Amino acid sequence: MKRYPQYRDSGISWIGEVPVHWKIEPFGRFFQYFKGLSITKADLLEDGIPVVSYGQIHAKTNIGTRITPDLLRFVSSDFLKSDRQSLVKKGDFIFADTSEDLDGCGNCVFVDQNETIFAGYHTLVCRPQGIAYAKFLAYQFLSSSWRNQLRENCNGVKVFSISRGKLKKTQILTPPQEEQEAIVDFLDQATAKIDAFIELKEVEIEKLGVLKQSIISHVVTRGLDPNVPMKDSGISWIGEVPAYWNIRPIGSLATLKSICGHIEKELLSVYLDKGVVRFSDIKERRTNATSQDLSKYQLVEPGDFVLNNQQAWRGSVGVSTLTGIVSPAYFVASLSEDLQTQYANYLLRSPSMVANYYISSKGVGSIQRNLDWQDFKRCSVLVPPKEEQLAIVDFLNRKIQEIDGFIANIHTQIEKVKIYRQRLISDAVTGKIDVRNTDLSAGSEIIEKNTKSQQTNIVRG
Repeated sequence: MKRYPQYRDSGISWIGEVPVHWKIEPFGRFFQYFKGLSITKADLLEDGIPVVSYGQIHAKTNIGTRITPDLLRFVSSDFLKSDRQSLVKKGDFIFADTSEDLDGCGNCVFVDQNETIFAGYHTLVCRPQGIAYAKFLAYQFLSSSWRNQLRENCNGVKVFSISRGKLKKTQILTPPQEEQEAIVDFLDQATAKIDAFIELKEVEIEKLGVLKQSIISHVVTRGLDPNVPMKDSGISWIGEVPAYWNIRPIGSLATLKSICGHIEKELLSVYLDKGVVRFSDIKERRTNATSQDLSKYQLVEPGDFVLNNQQAWRGSVGVSTLTGIVSPAYFVASLSEDLQTQYANYLLRSPSMVANYYISSKGVGSIQRNLDWQDFKRCSVLVPPKEEQLAIVDFLNRKIQEIDGFIANIHTQIEKVKIYRQRLISDAVTGKIDVRNTDLSAGSEIIEKNTKSQQTNIVRG
C-alpha cells in the first residue's frame, strides 16, 4: 500500500515517523474518567441491566471497536437508583483496570450504541471530551504502537494495574477528521473481511472436532468391520454392537483406589479436550493448586482411569499415561487387563460413555454435578477381543493424527491472518500507510494468498 508524501519524527520511539500534518497530543487532554460498578460476580443475574466487566473486556471475542452481545452480563435494575454514574454513553471507552499479563494492558471496548449499559467491576471508563470522531481512537487503542506506551509504565508480578495516571502518560495521534473517517471506513471494511474469514475457519475447526468424536464413537461401538453379525446391546443410546463383543458393567473392569501421601509427585489434572495432563502444562489455570495441602492428593499411575467427580458428565475423564497426583475430589481407578490402555482411553472418553457419566451424576443446573460411583459402576461398557482393541487403537491413532493435522493447519492460518489484521490496524492508525481511496480488493488478495485453506476430505475406513 502507498505511503504518505511526507513524514516527520514523532519523538515517540514506539511510533517512529508520522505523516507531517498529523498532530501528537497527550491522552489526558481529551478524557474524563470514572469507575465501573463496585460489584462481585454474585451480583450478576440471568437478566436485567446489561453490564460490561473486566472479564468480558479481556475475552478473546472482544474485538474492541464495538459492544457485541457476548460481552454483556446483567445486574439488577436497582443499580439505576444508586449507581447511575457508572452508566456509559455512546463514544465512551471501557478499559479493564488490571491485567494478568502485559499483552492485556490496554484492553478496552468502544461503546458504539445508545443503550442503557453499566461499566462493571474492575473497569475504568474514559469519556471523550472535544473529540469529534472517537471511533478512530478505538482502532488506535488496538495498535501495538499505542499499547507499548502504556506497557512501558505498567509494573507488576501477577497483576498489572492500568490507572488513569498511566493512561495520561500516553500520546495519541490525531489526523484531520476527514482522514480519521477514511481510516475507520477502510478498517471497518478490511477487518470485517478478515473476521468473516476467521469465523469460517473456526467453523471448520468445530466441524473437524465433531467429525473426530463421531469417528471415535462409531468405532468403539461398531468396530472396524461393517459386515460382522450384530446384536442388540440393550443400551438405548448405543443400539446394535458386534455380536461377539462382551458387554460388562464398568465395576467389573475398574476398581477404585485412593493412595495418598506422595506429595513429591508432580501435579496432574483432567481436561475436557486433553484427558489427563500435567498441571504445569495447563495455560489457563483456574486454581493455584500448589497453595493447597497435597497430603490427601491421590496417586495416579500409568493406566489408571481418572475422573473429575464434578465434571465427568461433561467428559472430564481420561486414562493416564503419566505418574503423579490429583485432587482428592477426583476418582482414581485401576483398570482390568481386559481393557488395553489406549483403547480404554478412547472408549471411556467417547460420547456414549459421557452419557453414562451424566446419568450417574446428581445435581441441579448445568455447572456442577457429582458423579455417584455406586450408580456408575453398574453401567455397561463394550469389550471387544484384545486383538480387535489393538486394531481399533491403531486405526484411531492414524485417523486422529490426520484430523489434528488439518486442525493445526487451520489454526496456523488463523494466526497468520490475525497478525495481518493487527499489522494493518497499526499501520493505518499511525500513518505508516495511506489508506485514503484504497481499493480493498488488494487486502483481500493478501488474505487469500497467505491463508488459503486446503480441502479436507476425511473418510472413515
